[in-house]
Amino acid sequence: MARILLAEDDESLRAFLANALRRAGHAVTDCGDGIDALAAIEVDDFDLLLADIVMPGLDGIELAQRAGTRLPRLKVLFITGFAAVALSARKSGLGRDAKILSKPFHLRDLVSEIDKILAA
Repeated sequence: MARILLAEDDESLRAFLANALRRAGHAVTDCGDGIDALAAIEVDDFDLLLADIVMPGLDGIELAQRAGTRLPRLKVLFITGFAAVALSARKSGLGRDAKILSKPFHLRDLVSEIDKILAA
């Protein structure tokens, strides 16, 4: 079981993903934006950050950068519905170990990617 921090501003998607990941056996803390997620990182430890790239306030990339200073071993999986944002994030070289999954994605693909990231 992994401790996953989920940061997603779409409330229905966040609830769906949190429930699915819990059913897959993970402990999930879900937040509606990067600011709340950063606050969660200040008080708890996580194995994986699952973050939407485009969020109001604090985007997923900045969240991952700040989280990495507190939790250097934190693994990151970005999700985004914006292909251009995904390409830009890849080109920036940010988090060479960070993975990006483009929306829409199938739930089994998400769980499979999380399993691979956690096993590495």
